[in-house]
Amino acid sequence: MVGMRCPAIHLALGQAKQLSRLAWQGLHQVLWPPVCLCCGGQAGPDNSGLCSGCWDQLLTSTSGEYCLRCGRDASRYGLVDGACPACQALEIHFDGIARAGIYTETLRQMILMFKHDRTELEALLGSVADAAFQGSPFYEQIELLVPVPLHWTRRLARGYNQSRRITGRLRHPTARICPDLIRVRRTKAQPAAATAAARQRNVEGAFAVRPDHRYAGKTVCLVDDIKTTGATLNECAKTLKLAGAARVYALVLAVAGQDLG
Repeated sequence: MVGMRCPAIHLALGQAKQLSRLAWQGLHQVLWPPVCLCCGGQAGPDNSGLCSGCWDQLLTSTSGEYCLRCGRDASRYGLVDGACPACQALEIHFDGIARAGIYTETLRQMILMFKHDRTELEALLGSVADAAFQGSPFYEQIELLVPVPLHWTRRLARGYNQSRRITGRLRHPTARICPDLIRVRRTKAQPAAATAAARQRNVEGAFAVRPDHRYAGKTVCLVDDIKTTGATLNECAKTLKLAGAARVYALVLAVAGQDLG
């Protein structure tokens, strides 16, 4: 009889433990309500640390179709030979791009905060980037993941490279992170309104690869936080292809400058 009662006792104890945990969680919610990672309001229970308003804005900014050549908003029916009207005449050195969303509202705010010491946003931004990466048409081809590098002076001042942190959150069965792309010249911070030509001049010759690099013959995915005109990604892709990379794709958290060349 004792042996027959043991499963019931274990079940009762388990239920009591679960009720106690739920009661503690409820009390914790009352005494210390979770704070939205973005706006500081009260976070929703199922919104990954965001309030309902910020969560809805994030969903809005990460939805919609876009050009797989440049990343701008575009309908699939408006593409000609895989390019949207905005990029058909542009010289693009990377072979395709995947984005998590557009640079607006909650996603914009989260990226800016992440670049300025709010490293607790890494997990959420990383999961958003990983979803875009796994949904990209080039996911299975990637052999090396390459974070867009910071100049060592900016890396020292900030304490981390946000692109490298996001790269570390990407899941792939075989691809490995390769940090052999380096920034050899500190470029000027560009205003948001800077033209595509000005941005291209600013980054020209700013990147190089280490002498013992592993890029020859490889299919590479560049990872960055924001694409505006694409000048930085273009220069990185050109440098990698000169080093022998077979194909270079790009993954970004957000695409800004929807009206820029």
